[in-house]
Amino acid sequence: MKLFENNKILFRYLFVVIALLIVVASLIVSHFLVENLSKEERNKIEIWAEATKEMASNAENMNMNLVAQILKSNTTIPVILYDKKENFYTSANIDLPELDDQIFLKQRAESFKKRHEPIIIEAEGFDQYIYYDDSYTLKQLQLYPYVQLGVLFIFMITAFFALFTTMRMEQDRLWVGLSKETAHQLGTPISSLLAWLEYLKLKETDQSIVRDMEKDVDRLQMITDRFSKIGSVPALESQNMVDIIHRSIAYLEKRISKKVVFVVELSDKPLYAQVNEPLLSWVIENLTKNAVDAMSGQGQIIYRLSEKGKFVSLDIQDTGKGIPKSKFRTIFNPGYTTKSRGWGLGLSLAKRIIESYHKGRIYVKTSEIGVGTTFCIELKKAE
Repeated sequence: MKLFENNKILFRYLFVVIALLIVVASLIVSHFLVENLSKEERNKIEIWAEATKEMASNAENMNMNLVAQILKSNTTIPVILYDKKENFYTSANIDLPELDDQIFLKQRAESFKKRHEPIIIEAEGFDQYIYYDDSYTLKQLQLYPYVQLGVLFIFMITAFFALFTTMRMEQDRLWVGLSKETAHQLGTPISSLLAWLEYLKLKETDQSIVRDMEKDVDRLQMITDRFSKIGSVPALESQNMVDIIHRSIAYLEKRISKKVVFVVELSDKPLYAQVNEPLLSWVIENLTKNAVDAMSGQGQIIYRLSEKGKFVSLDIQDTGKGIPKSKFRTIFNPGYTTKSRGWGLGLSLAKRIIESYHKGRIYVKTSEIGVGTTFCIELKKAE
């Protein structure tokens, strides 16, 4: 069982590592593409600036068709050309307002300057500056890694929960099957024991011994009934929690070390909840036996029953070793156990009985190493 738990933890770490590798690889590739495209756009603007310079120089050997073609080729990169001498702005690939376009272009030029160093065109008789921004495609590419990571994150979260929900369902089916098979296997020897009891009643046998045997056989039948109910929908009835707790403690006191002191702090009035008594009694007994083990067979167990709004709350407190805070949730996982012997099913089945069948809650309320632990069971009050 511990091996299963360790493998599950290892799988979680492996899942996280693979996810991080995908994220890092995506960022590296996207950054590489953005850098290359940014350099390419810079080269295009420099060629465009050179063509602008040639156009302004009116050189005799200049190929006007080639220069004009270069100037027209820029259809994606926003450009602002500032003539320092004339103090005038012109632009390309920028949507201009109907009024005050010079003020608008000046503001945009300042904005472009913060992202890219302007290209200076120095020639005889004029001094011009070219400001440019990233193209729409480059801006989209810069956003792409974040969109990709968002989609990847949603996918990983969905896959993570789907996978572990499937694993949990498979575990539940395994424990349910094990419980039902246990109930089935116990059925035959219990039937045989019942027959032997009837035979002993007819013989001259000490009837006190027969009565004690009958109690134990009845107990075996109750345990078998509990296991058979795991996996099916049990019938819930409105019952007095005070009576159920008293009956459970009365049974346990006879079978647990005399060095364990039971302290019962129950309500003076009846508190009714919708419960299945055989299953709830099993949960109480399981928590009590765990408490006895945690106290090494001696100490004090306190049962407190109270009302909490629409719920009936039962606290079971021991003076045992305590549970580390990091294990508050883990202890309810199937297969988790600190004992050298045991299946680690007790608390897992207790959680299933309380939360799945009774629609209540069971959790570690408080725990301190060397002081003790308090488990809390919350059940809906009967209408």
